Amino acid sequence: MKKLSLLLTVIVFTCTAAFAQITREQSVAEWTRAKAYTKAYLDAMPADGYASKPTPEMRSFAGQMLHLADANYFFITTASGKESPLGKDVSVEKTVAQTKEATTKAVLDSYDFVIATIKGMTDAQMSEEVTMRGTMKAGRGLLLAKAFEHQTHHRGQTTAYLRLKGVTPPQEMLF
Repeated sequence: MKKLSLLLTVIVFTCTAAFAQITREQSVAEWTRAKAYTKAYLDAMPADGYASKPTPEMRSFAGQMLHLADANYFFITTASGKESPLGKDVSVEKTVAQTKEATTKAVLDSYDFVIATIKGMTDAQMSEEVTMRGTMKAGRGLLLAKAFEHQTHHRGQTTAYLRLKGVTPPQEMLF
């Protein structure tokens, strides 16, 4: 079991490190694909499922997606130095109505901001180091990799929400 755990750790680290080294153009392509994949999830959930929670302690489907959007804004503003169009410390999870229409718009807007911001960066900037939360230092590309990992994680969590509503999740979009 320890060997499997170590192998998985090496694979995840290698994949994250490789993502951190991709070009601006490749990053834009990956984020564009991720946006389309997330939109497929948003479209698949019926409107009455946006408020549903698998258990009372968990976020609703809309809450998961809006949390994903908040993180998109956080990571890209940190990686780029660009200010959020939402304003300082504004949370879509706390301010957007958890309806299908409002959630879909807010989430897709977050992807549009990420994509537009990356398009405005250079390949050289992707490898520059920035400070996150005042203490942690990382390359801009690595922060974008962490953001990508985060949105993938939360979109993946919503698979169970769709299944609980009797919906078949969208087919995986690797390319």
